[in-house]
Amino acid sequence: MFFAVLDQLQSNPIHALITLTGFVGAIVVAITFHEFSHALSANLLGDTTAKDQGRLTLNPLAHLDPAGTAMIVFVGFGWGKPTPVNPSRFRGGIQSGTAAVSLAGPISNIVVASLAAVPIRAGILDPGIVGFSLFRGDTGDIAAYFLGSIIFINILLAAFNLIPVAPLDGFKVVLGLLPRDRAIQWSQLERWGPMILFGLILSGYVLPGGSLLVPIMRPLVNVLAAIILGGQIWG
Repeated sequence: MFFAVLDQLQSNPIHALITLTGFVGAIVVAITFHEFSHALSANLLGDTTAKDQGRLTLNPLAHLDPAGTAMIVFVGFGWGKPTPVNPSRFRGGIQSGTAAVSLAGPISNIVVASLAAVPIRAGILDPGIVGFSLFRGDTGDIAAYFLGSIIFINILLAAFNLIPVAPLDGFKVVLGLLPRDRAIQWSQLERWGPMILFGLILSGYVLPGGSLLVPIMRPLVNVLAAIILGGQIWG
């Protein structure tokens, strides 16, 4: 994305600025609601750890990790500041509480994308605005581009975090839903998660056939897009 914007900067600086603003703005919105929802759900379940550390807020500065945000802009993947939780304080049990808190992040991104998609479902805006693209319209298309960016980034973030590999939310959702004996077995995979995830991400840079994340992400993204927009966005 960053290098594409650099190329656009040479041909049309105004369009490049709009592209970058839409992309970064969508990332800020997506990460902020994602981490806030983890904090909110944990607080509702009795764990005030995130609240006590000032994370129960929609202030983006409380949730953005500078290095993680920079990685998203420059490299294409990154992270927000992890929300601190203490599962032992969850009402109703550690397993179910962990699953609920973990699932809250992706669900919040789905909700945000769904709200941004209302003008599209209402027929006011063209569904073609949603996707990974540079801004190439006129000033009247800026609002549509921003909404499209918010929808796309939130769908991507939700789908990515639903992958059942640690430290992503999907791993803890599965951990919380499995029977206790199966959950213990599943938890043994947690230590290998970061290595597996790094390998999946790195595969896009070293394999001639492209990233191994694509066949994992594409169906998840398209299922969410079908729910939110009524159609697929990743062919």
